[in-house]
Amino acid sequence: MTVIATESLSKRFPRVTALDRLSMDIGPGVTGLVGANGAGKSTLIKILLGLSPATEGRAEVLGLDVATKGGEIRERVGYMPEHDCLPPDVSATEFVVHMARMSGLPPAAARERTADTLRHVGLYEERYRPIGGYSTGMKQRVKLAQALVHDPDVVFLDEPTNGLDPVGRDEMLGLIRRVHTDFGISVLVTSHLLGELERTCDHVVVIDGGKLLRSSSTSDYTQTMGTIAVEVTDTDTHPDGTKAVREALGARGITLHQSEEEGLPGAGHILLLEATGEETYDLVRDTVAELGLGLVRMEQRRHHISEVFKDNPAHKAEEVPAR
Repeated sequence: MTVIATESLSKRFPRVTALDRLSMDIGPGVTGLVGANGAGKSTLIKILLGLSPATEGRAEVLGLDVATKGGEIRERVGYMPEHDCLPPDVSATEFVVHMARMSGLPPAAARERTADTLRHVGLYEERYRPIGGYSTGMKQRVKLAQALVHDPDVVFLDEPTNGLDPVGRDEMLGLIRRVHTDFGISVLVTSHLLGELERTCDHVVVIDGGKLLRSSSTSDYTQTMGTIAVEVTDTDTHPDGTKAVREALGARGITLHQSEEEGLPGAGHILLLEATGEETYDLVRDTVAELGLGLVRMEQRRHHISEVFKDNPAHKAEEVPAR
């Protein structure tokens, strides 16, 4: 089943090309749309909602043509906008009930769905407070609630973690994941932070300057490499345990990689080496033991999404380290 499909989709303004012959197919699940600010993410969402006509090409959402079925698409899609657009003088309950009624729910069903949705996003206890007194994180949850209240088939979430601290981001990402796992609603979430998508999404689409750079499953981006990450403890005998292990393994013919990798946690403290088979693990273990060091961890290493694009100049705008 294809949830979203575009074919040679372009959107041109007098001085800017926002989308340039974009072709992609997105299936069910949680899909991340990543790109720097100005990459064309918000423009694409507006076209998919039938709110902005494409200059060229075509697009479908849930099998419906965006050029002719915009109204039907909006009935079946929830949308969480990027910018703050909430009325400060009404409560979350009033606002979400209003949005539910706008989506066609009768009054009783709108109130029931609103209560359930606000409970799901963690605002049930605060549901009668005016939105103007909410924190940024609470406002983001209200926007998520109104996107979900009419039980859509798919939701478009435009930069849902904007303005949130690390804890708030993690909580929002958890909510987004549950939208699909608990309710079966497919999600298209935009972000310029690659690390967020790595932990949350099943599929990642990368665009830059309105062009498709790559579209594949998250597991394809983060596939296991033939590299072992080794971390050891320092001792009085070897105050720099990593250096001692590096020298000893190098003398035994092990291929070692640079450990000071920009943007990765533990830079300078993790030894990366090429694994040629099970014997490599035994050799590392024996070497560490002979040096009298403690082995903190030894594991097969995985890519971070940010690393996949590090060496490609076309992706430099996307180099945001995973937290």
